[in-house]
Amino acid sequence: MTTSDRIQPYQSNPFYWQYKGRPILLLGGSVEDNLFQIAEIEAHLDLLHTVGGNYVRCTMSSRDEGDVWPFERDAGTGLYDLAQPGQIYWNRFEHFLALCAERDIILQIELWDRFDYARDPWQDNPYNPKNNRNYTAEESDLKEKIDSHPGRRESAFFRTVPALKNNALLLKYQHAQVRELLARTLPYPNVIYCMDNETNESPEWGRYWALYIKDQAGDLSVQTTEMWDAWDLQSEQHRHTLDHPELYSFCDLSQNNHRAGSEHWENAQYIRQQIIASGQPRPMNSVKVYGASSGPYGSDRDGQERFWRNIFGGLASARFHRPPSGLGLGAIAQAHIRSLRSLAAEIDIFTCTPHNDLLGECDPNEAYCTANPGVEYALFFPNGGNVLLNVEAAKRKKLHIHWLDIRQSVWLDEEIVTPTHDLRLMTPQKKGYWAAVVKVGANK
Repeated sequence: MTTSDRIQPYQSNPFYWQYKGRPILLLGGSVEDNLFQIAEIEAHLDLLHTVGGNYVRCTMSSRDEGDVWPFERDAGTGLYDLAQPGQIYWNRFEHFLALCAERDIILQIELWDRFDYARDPWQDNPYNPKNNRNYTAEESDLKEKIDSHPGRRESAFFRTVPALKNNALLLKYQHAQVRELLARTLPYPNVIYCMDNETNESPEWGRYWALYIKDQAGDLSVQTTEMWDAWDLQSEQHRHTLDHPELYSFCDLSQNNHRAGSEHWENAQYIRQQIIASGQPRPMNSVKVYGASSGPYGSDRDGQERFWRNIFGGLASARFHRPPSGLGLGAIAQAHIRSLRSLAAEIDIFTCTPHNDLLGECDPNEAYCTANPGVEYALFFPNGGNVLLNVEAAKRKKLHIHWLDIRQSVWLDEEIVTPTHDLRLMTPQKKGYWAAVVKVGANK
């Protein structure tokens, strides 16, 4: 493949991605985050592909039951050798890469998942000094027991880089692990890189690994970001991504999915305006949409609404987080992916921008609009609704209205109207998830 075939910001609108030279909207959901570790991976990717999904999250994590770690283990002593890559781990990963490439599925990889490095997972982690033959606790500056949440930053694992503790002993093995990863991923054109999962460590840590990836990639185009822990997108943490487009070519706004309703929308619009003001537009991703009644971060309804608000708010991707904190790739998620993909086939979303300013008589969280005014408009109604859409830019031409029943993934019969200034849009039912596409046609 040529360089232009690799995933990269879309040349005509860098708020979105292009892949194989064409713009691409990333939609997804999955049962797990480290999918390469699950047994039924091929069937799961087939299901995602069938419903219109093309986007997965891939943490390089090993803490779940049935997972393996990235190093070989001596059967006799039970100790890992950090100088020996784990054959089963990397074979699983290579198989996963090949399956995703065959289906044109984009992988957003997270190099370091902090939850593998504290509490119970740390007791099994090969980097724990008691679990390997390569160093002691004193030599590595790593504790054998960490009972606190990783957000408490008790582990020195994330401070090895030269700008921090300059722990050359431990950094040597971290380098080796990332090189194993890059040796397998760099040849693939469908991979983007995130340094961490929900980090609150020094920005020097993520900066080091982003530069390391770029150095190892050489002339290859690679896309990098960092995922910060702060739920508030106006937190100073997020400035380390926003203010450094030369280092981070896209932004991940997943933590905003802890917010709900209009606040969720407005926070994403704040980031979008910050990026516009910088003069260097780039994609905004949402790799984990929280919200499921089975989990602590909102209800099923919250998850569904957040998924649509992200895309209507100008984000380049949206993926349902794994259960129980998200809807995964269950029946509800499948319906929403299928419907949003169907809507995206009806409009050119890559030329549309968020336009809630065109909505009148609209209550908070009643409706959301993306539009290319005078050409086409799309509205999302989280729970039915009745609003006015300003279509003055259509210059009194005929408007074709098409309603989508999102839960059923079914389009209703098209209507044709010729309004003067405002178009009344009332969902076919007072409840439920609905979308409307309004396209401008020539008068006859």
